[in-house]
Amino acid sequence: MLENLGKLPRLLWESLLERLIFLPPFPERIDSLALFSLLLVVGLLIGEWLHAHARWPKVIGYVLAGTIFGPALLGWISIEALAQARPMADAALGLLMMEVGRRLDLSWLGRNPELLRSTLSDIALSFLLIFAFALLLVGLSPAWAAATAAVTMASAPAVVLLTVEESKAQGQVTERIILHTAIGSAASFVAFIIVLGIVHAEHSEDWLNALAHPLWIAIGAPLIAWGAARLALGIAGLLPKRSLAQVFVLIASALLAVGIARMLAVPVFLTLFVMGILLASRDRHQTLRYTQLPEGHWLLAIILFVIVGASLPWQDFTWLTGLQALGLLVVRAIAKIGALAWSGGSLPLPKRLLVGIGIQPLSATAVFMAYEIASLYPEIGRSALALPLFSAAIMELAGPALCRLALRKSGETESGAASKGGIA
Repeated sequence: MLENLGKLPRLLWESLLERLIFLPPFPERIDSLALFSLLLVVGLLIGEWLHAHARWPKVIGYVLAGTIFGPALLGWISIEALAQARPMADAALGLLMMEVGRRLDLSWLGRNPELLRSTLSDIALSFLLIFAFALLLVGLSPAWAAATAAVTMASAPAVVLLTVEESKAQGQVTERIILHTAIGSAASFVAFIIVLGIVHAEHSEDWLNALAHPLWIAIGAPLIAWGAARLALGIAGLLPKRSLAQVFVLIASALLAVGIARMLAVPVFLTLFVMGILLASRDRHQTLRYTQLPEGHWLLAIILFVIVGASLPWQDFTWLTGLQALGLLVVRAIAKIGALAWSGGSLPLPKRLLVGIGIQPLSATAVFMAYEIASLYPEIGRSALALPLFSAAIMELAGPALCRLALRKSGETESGAASKGGIA
């Protein structure tokens, strides 16, 4: 009986098809774009519910939606749908990375060497300890251990930026977290470029790829970024400041950079980060200095983190890999908090520790970097980079919560300032 009822829609459709020749064949499954759009709404609702009832960052809800409905669990988002959605993810991550880059004031860093020193201490110690852990305890080869360290040593700029905006945080600790994340991202991208050459040197039959591939990215990303930034500033200079037209020019130029980077196999996250830095440093007339993305850029976060959640390879999870990922995160946390406590400059020790906790997120950028490196040698790359991917998977949930905790304990959020938990 139930089986016959299940066939009824098809029979009705086919009977209509005999008379209405314009109808398509009975759809066997929902269109991937329609399904993905529905899942974005589900991700939004989960994020809002968790935020309202558990006070969790919304980002966690977006990731959970992608994870639950992705290939690893329910399979509603297929691998093919993920491939089709990759341009949207690149655009979302690119625009968010551009905003992070725009927050990195190079001239300000020159006047505040202690911030640069503490960040470089954090990055150097994180890389060395993670590399040693992956090489000596996990047993990865030197190239893949270096790749693991390069992917996981920095914080997640998109998560940090969105958590700060969601918390409406302002203050010393907040600014330090943002700037540490931005500088750390820049350092991790440099390490990423170098590691590409090391991986090629270990697996390629000649040295051409080991030399040419890093150069291709090191030259290509700044060139694309420079062209897009010049275009944005040149056109925006002809328009009224802070107008909607300037916002349109900024977004259009960024998306152009995303498209060209994709065409030339240059990492989008690196290209748009450099573009953001150039927009901040080359804007002598402050043409776009105060032009911000519209409030709707939260949609970008939903798209990005639903896709990231769906891309995590939970189907390959083993308890051993899980324990190794937890070990890596412990080593990483010790490195970051220890470096900030030791070289945090004039900032009081309690606030330095909060900065160290606030920069723990590991998310979309790490996942994209890992897949970028793994795609070079797919036969071994996926298994070799399972460790950073599972580390990112764990921190997709824990990272935003830790960042929010640091912001709240610092007393720099709207709720934290009114509570007794803030640090004066």
